Amino acid sequence: MVENIDTSLIDWSRAQFALTAMYHWLFVPLTLGLGVIQAIMESIYYKTGDPFWKDTAKFWMKIFGINFAIGIATGLIMEFQFGTNWSNYSWFVGDIFGAPLAIEGILAFFMEATFIAIMFFGWNKVSKRFHLTATWLTIIGATLSALWILIANAWMQFPAGMQFNPDTVRNEMNDFWAVALSPVAINKFFHTVVSSWIVGSAFVVGISAWFLLKKRESRFALGSIKIAATFGLIATLLTAWTGDGSAYQVAQKQPMKLAAMEGLYEGGNGVGLVAVGILNPAKQAYNDGVNPFLFNIQLPKMLSLFAERDLNGYVPGIINLIDGGYTKNDGTVAISAEEKIKRGQIAIKALADYKRAKKDKDEVAAQQYRTTLEANFEYFGYGYVRDKADLIPPLGLTFYSFRVMVLLGGFFILLFALAVFMERKKKMEKAVWLQWVLLCSIPLAYIASQAGWIVAEVGRQPWAIQDILPVSASVSKLSVGSVQATFFLFLILFTVLLVAEIGIMIKAIKKGPEFEKQSN
Repeated sequence: MVENIDTSLIDWSRAQFALTAMYHWLFVPLTLGLGVIQAIMESIYYKTGDPFWKDTAKFWMKIFGINFAIGIATGLIMEFQFGTNWSNYSWFVGDIFGAPLAIEGILAFFMEATFIAIMFFGWNKVSKRFHLTATWLTIIGATLSALWILIANAWMQFPAGMQFNPDTVRNEMNDFWAVALSPVAINKFFHTVVSSWIVGSAFVVGISAWFLLKKRESRFALGSIKIAATFGLIATLLTAWTGDGSAYQVAQKQPMKLAAMEGLYEGGNGVGLVAVGILNPAKQAYNDGVNPFLFNIQLPKMLSLFAERDLNGYVPGIINLIDGGYTKNDGTVAISAEEKIKRGQIAIKALADYKRAKKDKDEVAAQQYRTTLEANFEYFGYGYVRDKADLIPPLGLTFYSFRVMVLLGGFFILLFALAVFMERKKKMEKAVWLQWVLLCSIPLAYIASQAGWIVAEVGRQPWAIQDILPVSASVSKLSVGSVQATFFLFLILFTVLLVAEIGIMIKAIKKGPEFEKQSN
């Protein structure tokens, strides 16, 4: 394992991976959301036989295909970066982390690749039933692809189903179902997928509103809004429900992330939830006594309710988590960060001593060192932490991203509900102001989606794998210059791809749907 790495290498490696992940996530949620919407439209065509819905579905499939192709390119690059930029990580946990990714490639990706060809080119060549099946299987494949990737990500947040092998210095999976069905994985999958449905719905209603503003294809636009707004309203409500589940899992498994999300320094019983607040930039250290907020408005006891399902439940803050001494839910007393660091150092030293004893063929000593290692492995990653303050995630980015996500989530509940109401009352076509709001809300859906991932990933820093491996010990031994060069190369490449995708989409949208005569 790496002990001394240039911090600029760590920063540039993180920046490169963040760049790739954020660009990739511009394409994935639209794929997941738009895929379901187009499948619903084709299902209506299959049931009614009205070619209008066939042509409507074909238009959105064209947009889906453009987005899908670009998303694959960024996703492949991101997976390769685990081997190039994070080789220590890949070695340490590759046996576990690689399994879901392998399943994703073998099962889900091939499923998508098989049926997407039928979906695009099978019109009038296969039966209506078979084509509809191919369409649904394409989006199911995309969703299953997301499932296995999210299982891998959830394992990083909550490592389970594993055992450390000191002979290979690798973590090995000993319970596949503990990895695949962990509560964090299940909740993360549903929350991520249904929130992606919001992006797809916002995109469809926004583009449809543009057609209404241009006074073009009114039936197509109103029909698309009817489907997408209803679907989007359901998605926003499900997202709020799964978001509550996510907050609970974070509270139980990653209390430091929750403290950063709330700017909570001093915990307690019956803790309030910050509804609105501005962090105090004068606060420099977690224990400097400076008020963490310039101002904040709280919902009394609501954080305790969300985190512990108890209005008077105890929620630890940053100071409590660093200093320890509070009683946890299981009845044990939390140890301090300093003690965790000491135990982590003991585990790292025991591993080195074990390897040396094995080399010297001293089995008695090796067994003693292995026992010591296993007793302290829970804190293995803390042994690489040099300053306990490093255990605190970037507070401002986590705190504000969480509020942006929640605020926009509430906005879309109201927006979709209003769109559904106006469409049912036959007032959508004349509500020009609402059409503009729908159109301008497209980027807000992407911002909310990106903010959610910022909370999830920035909020767990400094960990690559929670408590087991920090980012500083995960990075490959590369020259800083090579990482910088590839960072800017990817920045240019991804930007070109994004601009190209937007340009192709705009051209397709301006051309509009092509309707058969009998559907007019």
